[in-house]
Amino acid sequence: MTDSAIARPAAAGGPMPVSDSQRRYAMWLLLIIYILNFIDRQVINILAEPIKLELHLSDKQLGLMTGLAFAIFYTVLGIPIARYADRSHRPRIIAAALAVWSGFTALSGIAQNYTHLVLARIGVGIGEAGCTPPAHSLISDMYPKEKRASALAFYSLGVPIGAVLGTIAGGTLADAFGWRWAFVVCGAPGLILAALAFFTLVEPRTRRTVDDIKAATSSGAATVGEVLRFLWSKKTFWYVAFAASIKAFIGYGHAPFTASFFLRTHGDEIKSMADAVGMGSLGFLSIFLGVIAGVGGILGTLLGGRIADKYGRIDYRHWMGIPGWAALLVIPIFILAMLAPSAAVAVPIFAVTAILGTLWYGPVYATAQSIAPAHMRAVTAAILLFVINLIGLGLGPLAVGALSDFLNEGMGYGKAEGLRWALIISACAGVIAFICFWMARRTIREEMIS
Repeated sequence: MTDSAIARPAAAGGPMPVSDSQRRYAMWLLLIIYILNFIDRQVINILAEPIKLELHLSDKQLGLMTGLAFAIFYTVLGIPIARYADRSHRPRIIAAALAVWSGFTALSGIAQNYTHLVLARIGVGIGEAGCTPPAHSLISDMYPKEKRASALAFYSLGVPIGAVLGTIAGGTLADAFGWRWAFVVCGAPGLILAALAFFTLVEPRTRRTVDDIKAATSSGAATVGEVLRFLWSKKTFWYVAFAASIKAFIGYGHAPFTASFFLRTHGDEIKSMADAVGMGSLGFLSIFLGVIAGVGGILGTLLGGRIADKYGRIDYRHWMGIPGWAALLVIPIFILAMLAPSAAVAVPIFAVTAILGTLWYGPVYATAQSIAPAHMRAVTAAILLFVINLIGLGLGPLAVGALSDFLNEGMGYGKAEGLRWALIISACAGVIAFICFWMARRTIREEMIS
């Protein structure tokens, strides 16, 4: 099947015009939903150390619980849900997904053992599988290609904002009420927002567009297999997918262990600083780490989208050059933070790594959406997220945790030093991401179609 044959059904009917007010409302509501997505996904990271102590877990078990248990269901279910979203009402799918993952986040607070907590995290993964692919498709129908990187970068602000709020909320709530109540409080707001999204979020497809898409998909014109065959010929997609996977492997791999690293390596300093302001160590660290690193992530996400759109108008190869150089530059800066003599020195350096480490969101997601025709965008996003999250979220925390245990126990480094070097070694994988981004520069201009 030719590219043009695959692309043709989406053109019929076309999406309805969306007013500026509808577009703005949709973008802000989707951003808030994605913030909750990452609060509920990431809150477990700041709670890792107290959970480990209460349930008597190893670093490897923490990595399995925070990564692979969530990622398998998140990635696998994302594709059939996206397939349905490419021919159905995307806002309602997003609303239902929000209700599911929020409910399971709250249920994490009543887990009595490791198995219960793993099952709850699986439930969160099942719910979150229905969020981003439909959202990417929805946003891409609302914005032309030349504004798409900025729009998707704005949506991607949910990652750093959600991570910051999840870190702060999780740490302060755990200090005040225990880690169980932190899960309950973080999950509850999503149940209310799900109703708002269901009734107010606009679907830009016309009735004719939906009928055309359903007719096309029922005749086998845009099955998951067809989308995979279509993407198989797009070298840019796979270079970008593997580059982003490595970035996610590093980011997700480090997330559950960053607070643990500071508590193990700079624990006395953190306690002294926390005592000075009348806080517990975990609550203080959550604010100290979350705000500084979070601001960097927000700046990096916005800058990545804005720079990509600005220079992409000149040459779309800049969409790949920007995250490529950032992936390389961040490595020595991160190592510097890991080897810093104190937390006061290390955390501001982390803010720089957060800027460089999030520049890729807008360019990567815009590239995937611009390679695919309109009626394949949700499935394309799901396939991209399948690769990114299976490698990044599924293997990153597990690999870092297992490496930390090996260095601690097998090599005799001790808990603090073993974790430090596990984080440093994994960060060096960014060289592979740089190579993949650079290879994508060679094909991106020829393979963008919409």
